Amino acid sequence: MSKKVALVLGSGGARGYAHIGVIEELEARGYEIGCIAGCSMGAVVGGIYAAGKLKDYSDWTQSLDYLDVLRLLDVSFRLGAIRGEKVFGRIRDIVGEINIESLNIPFTAVATDLTNQQEIWFQEGCLHQAMRASAAIPSLFTPVIQGKRMLVDGGLLNPLPIVPVVSSHCDLIIAVNLNSAHQQHYQLPVIERPAALKGRFDQMMTSLGSRLPSLRRKGGEDDPLLLQGAALPEAPEQPDLWLQEPADPHGQQPVAAPQDDSAPKSASGSRVAQMAGPASLLELINQSFEVMQTSLSQYKIAGYPPDILINVPKRVCRFFEFYKAPELIMLGRQIARDTLDKYERGDR
Repeated sequence: MSKKVALVLGSGGARGYAHIGVIEELEARGYEIGCIAGCSMGAVVGGIYAAGKLKDYSDWTQSLDYLDVLRLLDVSFRLGAIRGEKVFGRIRDIVGEINIESLNIPFTAVATDLTNQQEIWFQEGCLHQAMRASAAIPSLFTPVIQGKRMLVDGGLLNPLPIVPVVSSHCDLIIAVNLNSAHQQHYQLPVIERPAALKGRFDQMMTSLGSRLPSLRRKGGEDDPLLLQGAALPEAPEQPDLWLQEPADPHGQQPVAAPQDDSAPKSASGSRVAQMAGPASLLELINQSFEVMQTSLSQYKIAGYPPDILINVPKRVCRFFEFYKAPELIMLGRQIARDTLDKYERGDR
């Protein structure tokens, strides 16, 4: 007899593609998804699944390379770097016009109301607007204005919305946390891609990057790095922007490679790497946002522990690497498989 699952899909930028792999693994094992609550990319993936269009969305995202992602960026620089009309317009094409109450399973999208400083649950009304509001990542996507309310990413207050499903009549609550600081043994799968049209790519990066404030200068000129996580081929090519692995499994700060007594120490006493820091204001804001989400997620898990917690390590990719859908879907399925194997064996 299959078990009925209340599924909670957390916030975490591009890592949200891992939710697709988790859902695929749950379905392959015969679990029945009875309801979904999601935040940000979790709301997008959850809403599309509830509308019965997840395969279409998955196929589309896996067809995108980094040039395709850049073409979807309708630059704004008003209250966010991107208006989001192209991205969410494509999602609207996939899903169609549908209200939440018309979905096959109960669905909740969580957003944040900046005007009234409170969490908002969308459980009825336009599905597209609910997903768009929940995923309005501060500094990246422009907010959604609804009456007198200004709505942004729900991860600002609740990156892992477990509470909306607590009262559901399901056998299990499964939560997918995209902000885990551990799970060090998981690595993003490597997928070979055709060579990029590098000249055109560089031109687009320079054009977009020159319009964002830069926190680092090279040779007297602004460093043209806009949305680098969504565009750069691979993280190791930018070592100064990436944290090194923690030396111990409990550490959350990077360890300095050289022995330097002047280097600052983490709370645990380990040395931290000397870094140039974020290359743009956009990256600074989103790194800060991720630190906050990691802490909030831990509080949500402690307050309402799910029956099964699937942890996706936040270090596997940058917040903006939306061209890595195939790798992230594979990783989500791998982590879900390992976690569910452990649960089904009775290991706690």
